[in-house]
Amino acid sequence: MTVQMHRRSFLSATASAFAALAASGCSTIGVGSPSRDGKIGYGGLVSDPNGLLDLPEGFSYRVLSQLGETMSDGFTVPDAADGMGCFALPGGKIALVRNHECMPGRHDGGGVVGKAYDYVARSLVPLPGGTTTIVLDARTLAVEKQYRSLAGTIRNCAGGETPWGSWLTCEEAVVSADGRINKDHGWTFEVPADATGLIDPVPLKAMGRFNHEAACVDPRTGIVYQTEDRDDSLLYRFIPNVKGKLAEGGRLQALALTDGVRDTRNWGGVAFAPYSKRKVSWIDLDDVESPKDDLRTRGAAKGAALFARGEGIWMGEGEMYFCCTSGGTAKLGQIYRLDVSGPDDQLDLFFESTSPDQFNYGDNLTIAPWGDLIVCEDQYGKTVDNYLRGIAPSGVAYPLGRSRVQSEWAGACFSPDGRTLFVNLYSPTKTLAITGPWI
Repeated sequence: MTVQMHRRSFLSATASAFAALAASGCSTIGVGSPSRDGKIGYGGLVSDPNGLLDLPEGFSYRVLSQLGETMSDGFTVPDAADGMGCFALPGGKIALVRNHECMPGRHDGGGVVGKAYDYVARSLVPLPGGTTTIVLDARTLAVEKQYRSLAGTIRNCAGGETPWGSWLTCEEAVVSADGRINKDHGWTFEVPADATGLIDPVPLKAMGRFNHEAACVDPRTGIVYQTEDRDDSLLYRFIPNVKGKLAEGGRLQALALTDGVRDTRNWGGVAFAPYSKRKVSWIDLDDVESPKDDLRTRGAAKGAALFARGEGIWMGEGEMYFCCTSGGTAKLGQIYRLDVSGPDDQLDLFFESTSPDQFNYGDNLTIAPWGDLIVCEDQYGKTVDNYLRGIAPSGVAYPLGRSRVQSEWAGACFSPDGRTLFVNLYSPTKTLAITGPWI
């Protein structure tokens, strides 16, 4: 169902899409106009005879990787595929770096052994979270190899691409060493897109310890913006001491609104109205390794604004969009836009859902090469269908895909040429390539 929502133009959506692709080393050859000549959506969804994924007429999908497959390194594909980034590699190759939101005692890490951040206590078994990398032929999308690239972490949820060709993978679990695990968790790690196997994990502690969700990088400044998946979350930015070298430390801040509004969630009424732009300031945070897991409450006490479960975030040229999964008066989800292109940063509410038919618990998101937002739904229940949603620059939401299995969507990202949308079905893990008449 195509539904009219709050109307707002993406004044720089085209630039955002091209910049986002360029930031990951991707080209934009062959992409069309940002408006698709004024067309919105792709029509109704066609039932999949295989019972996996309904898509519009003329679209098709291919399963690239799935739970339990034996990978090139001899390990198996773990479950809980979440955030994912796409990177151009030399020689006509593509790398997909894929998160696995695995928890000790609930998920198998795929039999991985070797270098890891942390291990199950009194053993050499890495904790099950981390990343896998899939290398594809850019022309045929044939999988040439796949392997584990990060091990020994917990609940790697989402993350973000960097302009220098790496994936920031974020732990959505603030867990302390307790005798069952050996180290504190709740960090961001950096995985080079061209890593050929398990990396030596380095927690980027100066970026904060909290319930991380996603990240994006402003390619002009090197500043990293981070979301937090909590009901009372903050939006963070990390100013590195050296641009592009996050391990060398920096300063962590939280977003505040200069007009005094402290709560953007709109749960008790409309405190942050659609269409309105509000100036932003940034509050310095201390004790960012947060042994008490109180970074957000200390930030809020200093005046930082609250968000409802900040999740997916995507950077364009001078602006970014991020989902607040349970935000809004109907608690069905919001999308905020943060403009950092001028002398004063400004925040506006781009989209707030009032009906599940419009949008229901948006999570990961990306910007399509033609300027629409592509958003992954993350809702669970026996009668709930999760959709892949498009949102046009005019503010109209439309269905792009429907999962026929009870799984959230995750990790949406486009190929270097803009012709293929890669996306995950969370559990059981399936990574898909969707092709069709995008433009």
